[in-house]
Amino acid sequence: MRRKETLTTGETYHIFNKTIAGFKVFNFDEDYLRMKQMIVYYAIAETPMPFSNFLNLSVVKSNGIDLSLEEWSRSRSKLVQILAYCIMPTHFHLVLKQLKADGITKFIGNLQNSYSRFFNTKRKRKGPLWVGRFKNVRVETDEQLLHLTRYVHLNPVTASLVTQPEDWAASSFQEYLGAANGRRICDYEGVLEINGKDYAAFVKDQADYQKQLARIKKHLLDENL
Repeated sequence: MRRKETLTTGETYHIFNKTIAGFKVFNFDEDYLRMKQMIVYYAIAETPMPFSNFLNLSVVKSNGIDLSLEEWSRSRSKLVQILAYCIMPTHFHLVLKQLKADGITKFIGNLQNSYSRFFNTKRKRKGPLWVGRFKNVRVETDEQLLHLTRYVHLNPVTASLVTQPEDWAASSFQEYLGAANGRRICDYEGVLEINGKDYAAFVKDQADYQKQLARIKKHLLDENL
């Protein structure tokens, strides 16, 4: 069944989805790493092969030079521009700008299908992992975008998984602080002006409020992530 809404190229969206019945599909460091690698890989417009085959290559090379996956991907045409992300045990959040027609739909389809195959093979299980395809909300202003990144980065704190957002390795918060050791997934230059110290304060000042709001929303709208 096709999606009723059309996602517009050039527009930015909050994309999120959760697992069936709150099933935990990210349990170990290797699970989170695999998802982060897939985010980088499937953002590319023309992927050369399935990601599982790509991983079997001993190294990534360009003009004879060994590169990280992130470095290798930077020069390639993209379906989406990744502005922020957070991977949680039972769901994920992505902030994406669509760069090509149907780019988000293709990207998320590949991402969810590929991770499902990885997880099901690893756990020797069958069946879907995700509730439908994905949900989306269009970001209409720069201010809304900035507040959205804060919401995304505070998810692990809101869920009481960590006390500080920088302690959650499976989000882009450390990238926003300039502390990702060069392993960057996001490309927000030209979209957001971020000063790491000011941004950290901007996010952390809202942590308690977001926790309180989450408790209220849980009672009012159970399907919210």
